[in-house]
Amino acid sequence: MATDKTTNILTITGCDPTGAAGLQADVTTIASLGGHAVTVVTSITVQTTLGILEFYDVPASIVKGQLEAVFNDIQPETVKIGLVRRTDTLGVVVDALRRYRPRHVIYAPIVLSTHGDALVPKAVMEAVHERLLPLCTLVLEPKENLRHGLSNRYASAVAFFLAEHHDVGEATKRGQAYINTQIVRSSLVQGRASELYNEFLDAVSEGYRKNSDVAYYADRLNVSSRYLAQVTRRISSKAPKTIIDEKLTESICRDLANTDLTVQEIAYAHGFSSQAHLSKFFKKQTKQTPSEYRKR
Repeated sequence: MATDKTTNILTITGCDPTGAAGLQADVTTIASLGGHAVTVVTSITVQTTLGILEFYDVPASIVKGQLEAVFNDIQPETVKIGLVRRTDTLGVVVDALRRYRPRHVIYAPIVLSTHGDALVPKAVMEAVHERLLPLCTLVLEPKENLRHGLSNRYASAVAFFLAEHHDVGEATKRGQAYINTQIVRSSLVQGRASELYNEFLDAVSEGYRKNSDVAYYADRLNVSSRYLAQVTRRISSKAPKTIIDEKLTESICRDLANTDLTVQEIAYAHGFSSQAHLSKFFKKQTKQTPSEYRKR
């Protein structure tokens, strides 16, 4: 039975600036169910809806300080653990659990990102099995039918219902029911990747004869070059520069095959400073010189 006392749940995990998973999703889920989330950050990520670009793992000493502050002040009785990427960080988490002895410890392994990126080194997972799992009330393996973000929210919901004094069976049942409503509502953040990719292709089609610099197109689309590269690689498995160069090469091939323009004229028409410059580029792309291609 729920009590009138505020249900405090501690989540120990990494942050996701998109809000789709990680600490932000834990806080949102717990709050939506009527609980209060307190947090300890283990990793700060640079990521988009397409995946993770960088990690900054918070030093173990800082994680230890966060744990002590939360346990001393708030005294949460339910703890949910997600992303832990360092063995020394795992050590301070285990030490805190042994010292403060919360009623429930839920571990929701975060080993892969939504897009299949490896997040946790093998040595850390070995330490998890040896040191953390014996302290856990419940270990929630990622659900095969859920993306990482929804699986994360499912674990948070289960943690909430355990904190509300439901048994494990009832907590997991209620957690699944909560997630079913989230799936229906489709509340996860959707990025602009497909739209941006098509805008990039359109921009390249318009400007490839004058501009082959990725930064030019990124500025035109008002995104960073790194995000643009993440989008094109995710959708087409190609770098932006590869897409631009392929478009340029196709156009050169058409002119060589279908016009009487000289190689020098084709070079100038495509923004090259000289015939030699075009020839060097073309041979790198096709393994042939412009003259060899034209003869063929």
